[in-house]
Amino acid sequence: MLYALMCKDKPASLDKRMAERPAHVEFLKDLEAQGILKMAGPLLGEDEKPIGSLVVIAADDMAAAEALAARDPYAIAGLFDTVEIRAFNWVFKNPEA
Repeated sequence: MLYALMCKDKPASLDKRMAERPAHVEFLKDLEAQGILKMAGPLLGEDEKPIGSLVVIAADDMAAAEALAARDPYAIAGLFDTVEIRAFNWVFKNPEA
């Protein structure tokens, strides 16, 4: 099952995001190597600066998706104000369909 992790940053936290970015990128690269990561990228504000993250992963169930989300270096650093996790059905432009 695929899960979409929609993570919104705390206000005025761009500096924290940039400081933690190298660890976050390595985390995502590891997930990609394991076949877990399907797509990821920053959510942008009106000024086109990052205000959060959208990460789509494969996980056995919601509990596994939640556990993985908690291991993200951004989450560990306390960057996120909110994290919403939803089951996701990738219908269009899915390279694996």
